[in-house]
Amino acid sequence: MKKHIPKSCIFPTAADDAEAATLTPETGDSYRLAYSDANFLLRDDLRAVRLQLEWLKPDLIQEELEIESTVVIFGGARFPELNVAQQLLKVAENALAQNPNDPHNIKQSRIAHNRVRNSRYYDEARKLAHQITLTSLACGGKDFVIVTGGGPGVMEAANRGAADAGGKSIGLNIVLPFEQVPNPYVPPELSFQFHYFAIRKMHFLKRSRGLIACPGGFGTLDELFETLTLIQTHKIKPLPVILIGSHYWSQLINFEFLVEQGAIDEKDLELFHIVDNAEQAWSILEKYWLNDERLS
Repeated sequence: MKKHIPKSCIFPTAADDAEAATLTPETGDSYRLAYSDANFLLRDDLRAVRLQLEWLKPDLIQEELEIESTVVIFGGARFPELNVAQQLLKVAENALAQNPNDPHNIKQSRIAHNRVRNSRYYDEARKLAHQITLTSLACGGKDFVIVTGGGPGVMEAANRGAADAGGKSIGLNIVLPFEQVPNPYVPPELSFQFHYFAIRKMHFLKRSRGLIACPGGFGTLDELFETLTLIQTHKIKPLPVILIGSHYWSQLINFEFLVEQGAIDEKDLELFHIVDNAEQAWSILEKYWLNDERLS
């Protein structure tokens, strides 16, 4: 018969933490329990441990909350909803009116006009996340859970769409030189923060059943091309990759040029789909998932 060992003999308790934090004049940091010594945990030598902890914490929490699969939605943090974009345009136009010959003001006005046009992707991400979340809820809410970078712009729109549908979604924030706080549509229990981009990337794809990339900047491109590379090299199972906004993507990247130069194969163009709106994106996802037993 196995002898029962109290959890308190294995796992530290709050009392242990309090005791470990109390140092006498005869002791120093070396006496502090390792897990309660922040200076020790932040040493370069402990990077591997920090990487492991950063992997385990979000993974265990998602397991405990029974999240089995996700759908990733990427997009620009700087593309807000229309009313916000219009307010920013007014600011830019006022500055231009005061000094119409200033090259900086002229450029900022042009950018503000583009931001207003690009605000439609906020709406598309919100609509698509809403539809995906309705499907998730019909499956019990454990599958096809929306996951974003947790920040503003298109990320906020996707989390908001999930909330509109009455479902949960995930936000994977990252520590940045400029402060990025979780958007208000990510539930606290599914709001995570990362220091290491590498671990965050792994969490985006571990449970993913699809990836949607709305127009965005370096971060969106980084995640998009990494995913395409992993699929191309068979490091992960194929999944639908959808780019929303044919005008944006055709101006940004000449995929045919890559084929013509021999940089990629013609068949690599089949790794993704380019569409113009949420309805077209949903049609592709629905067909791809049609035989999924979770949807039956």
